[in-house]
Amino acid sequence: MLERTDDTHSTFMGYLLWIFGFLGAHRFYFGKPVTGTLWFLTLGLLFIGWIIDLFLIPSMNRQADRRFVGGPKGYNLSWILLTFLGLFGVHRFYLGKWVTGLLWLLTGGLFLVGYLYDYWTLNEQIDAVNTHARP
Repeated sequence: MLERTDDTHSTFMGYLLWIFGFLGAHRFYFGKPVTGTLWFLTLGLLFIGWIIDLFLIPSMNRQADRRFVGGPKGYNLSWILLTFLGLFGVHRFYLGKWVTGLLWLLTGGLFLVGYLYDYWTLNEQIDAVNTHARP
C-alpha cells in the first residue's frame, strides 16, 4: 500500500512557530491540538518539552505530511493568516468560508472562542477543502 506524502507542512514554519512553542503554536500547526493545549497551559511543560521539541520538529513534519491532503489551499498561508489575522476571520475568507469569516470579523473571532476552535481544527478544515477540490 502506498503512503500519502504530500508536502503540506514546512519544517521551516515549524521552527518559526517553535519560537512561540512554549505556547503550543508549533504543535497546533503539526496537527497535535491536545499537546498544543497542554504546552499552552504549562508553558511548554515548564520549557522542558519546548526544548525537546526542537529535535522532534522534523518527525512532526513528516507525520503531518503523511496525514493531511495537499491541494489549492496552502497550510502555511492558512496558519499565518490564523496566527496574525485570525480575529478578523481572514483565514476563513481564504478557505472560502465567507459567512463564518464575516462572523469572525464582526465578533473578534467569536469572542476568542472561535479563534481557539480554529487552532484546534484548522488542519482538518484545510484538509476538507483540499479533498473536496480534488478531481
